[in-house]
Amino acid sequence: MYTVAVKRDFVAQHFLIGGDWGAENCKHSHHYAVEVQLEAPTLDEHGYLVDIVDIEANLDRLVEYYRDRTLNELPEFAGINPSIEHFCRILCQTFAGRVQAQNMKSITVKVWENEIAWASYRQDC
Repeated sequence: MYTVAVKRDFVAQHFLIGGDWGAENCKHSHHYAVEVQLEAPTLDEHGYLVDIVDIEANLDRLVEYYRDRTLNELPEFAGINPSIEHFCRILCQTFAGRVQAQNMKSITVKVWENEIAWASYRQDC
């Protein structure tokens, strides 16, 4: 199985709801890093899984949408806790709708909210 990945970072804010998580219940910033990994068993006629330029362009547009925003205020987070788990799923599903390849088997999005804590979401294509 081939894997190609692109990583970007950005700052966004959120606050957790529905529980007592101390300081996490107050609005705060994270320096997020997001990595998108695409997997396929074969490559195209040019030797690519997906052209990295396409991955970068689509990931850059996605990151720009979230950069310097408060996740709680965005419609995709309505009624849910803006956890990194939910954030991964939302990013993965959005990205999957933007990048297509005949040979692609899965997309995984991994989001770090700091140097030691991350979550991921995998979607089969």
